[in-house]
Amino acid sequence: MSTEQNKAITRRFFEVFNLTVVDELFTPDYVHHNPSVTPELQRGREAYKQVVNLFITAFPDLHTTVDDAIAEGDKVATRWTWRGTHKGEVMGIPATGKQVVISGVSIHRIATGKIAEGWINFDALGMMQQLGVIPAPGQGGS
Repeated sequence: MSTEQNKAITRRFFEVFNLTVVDELFTPDYVHHNPSVTPELQRGREAYKQVVNLFITAFPDLHTTVDDAIAEGDKVATRWTWRGTHKGEVMGIPATGKQVVISGVSIHRIATGKIAEGWINFDALGMMQQLGVIPAPGQGGS
């Protein structure tokens, strides 16, 4: 597949970001590398659906903007921004009703027209600060 086709696959995932596209766009043996999720959620498409479900349940109005996408060979690097309102539990944090803006970078490997592997890193600290779980710089006591 061309790099433009690979970018289109990853862009579709970010634009839709729901469980229906996981079956369509990911291989059954997808491997998810993400330091913020537990190891059992990093192997297989079904496990990855649980990760997606965690975020769309916690942020039901979640919207993703693809800020940049760069492709070379079978990999696509995407810089993205999530926006949403925290209405459900996420990472042990009960709903706060707060709106968050989270930035992140993903690198996806495409194989036979599907996403086979992904390396994801997002601003989890910034998310925790926006949710009020961790004080932002200058807001903590001394």
